[in-house]
Amino acid sequence: MTNALHRFLDTTADRIERADALDGVAEAVAGIADTALSPSGLTDLLSGTPIGHPLHPLLVTVPIGAWTSSLLLDVLGRDDAADILIALGVVSAVPTAAAGLSDWRHTTGAERRVGLVHALANGVALTAYTASWVARRTGHRTTGVVLSLAGATAVGVGGWLGGHLSYALGVGVDTTAFQHIATDWTDVCAEQDVAAGELTGAELDGVPVLVTRREGSVVVLADRCTHRGAPLHEGTLADGCVVCPWHDSVFALDGAVVRGPATRPQTAYEVRLQGGRVLARHADQPRSLRSNPVGI
Repeated sequence: MTNALHRFLDTTADRIERADALDGVAEAVAGIADTALSPSGLTDLLSGTPIGHPLHPLLVTVPIGAWTSSLLLDVLGRDDAADILIALGVVSAVPTAAAGLSDWRHTTGAERRVGLVHALANGVALTAYTASWVARRTGHRTTGVVLSLAGATAVGVGGWLGGHLSYALGVGVDTTAFQHIATDWTDVCAEQDVAAGELTGAELDGVPVLVTRREGSVVVLADRCTHRGAPLHEGTLADGCVVCPWHDSVFALDGAVVRGPATRPQTAYEVRLQGGRVLARHADQPRSLRSNPVGI
C-alpha cells in the first residue's frame, strides 16, 4: 500500500512538473505579481528577509490550524467557535497567499508549474471555506460543513504540493546549505587577478566563490546566491554591495542580506594573502550536512 501510494504521488508530481501547458498561465500570473509586488520593501516583507527565513511557511500555519480545528469543533457541536475559526482562516489566508505569491514569482520551469497547481488547490480551499462561512451564517449549517470538508481536502492537496516544492524541489531552501566549506587555508586565485570594483568568479576546494576588493582588502564570498542559486560574480557592485543578477537581492561584502528577496546571508570566508596568492577558509563549521562534500 505504501509503495503504491508513493508511486502514485511521484507520478502525479512528475506529470505536473512536465506540464508545459501551464506555462502560459504561469507566465501571465507571474507578470502581474511582479508588477504588484515590485516595491523592494514589500518584497522584503513578504519574502521574510527581516526574519532570515521565508515568511510563507510561517504564515500558512494560521489558516491550516484554524480550518483544521474548526472541523473538530463541528464534531463537538461548538458551532459558534467553529464559525469563528473558519473566518480567521479566511482572513489569514490572504497575507499567506501574498507571501507565497512573492516566493513563487521567482521560480521557473517545473517549480513554477508545481507552485501554480499548489496555489490553485489553496485557492479552491479558500473559496470553499469562504462559502462555508456564508452558508453557516445564513442558516445552512449542513451545507457549510460539507463545504468545509471540501476545503479541507483541497488544503491537503495544496499542502502536499507545498511540501514537494520545499523538500523535493528545494524552493525556499538556502541553495548553499549542502556545499562543502573548506576549513583549512586553501588556494583561491592569484592576488593580481582580483581588482577593486570588479566581481571575479573562482573556486575554493571545488566550490564556486566570488572574489573582490574592498578598501584594499580581498573579500571572498560564496558565489551561489542563497535565494535561487544565481552566480553572483555575474552581478554588479553598487554602493559597496553585491547585486544578484537574477532577482536583485543585495548582499553586503560581509555576506549580510541588505535587500531581498534573499533571506539567508552569503557565506563569508576568512582571507589571507601569501606569496601573491589568495587563500581562504571558513574556520568555524559545526553544521554536519556541510561536512559531506556535494560539489557545487
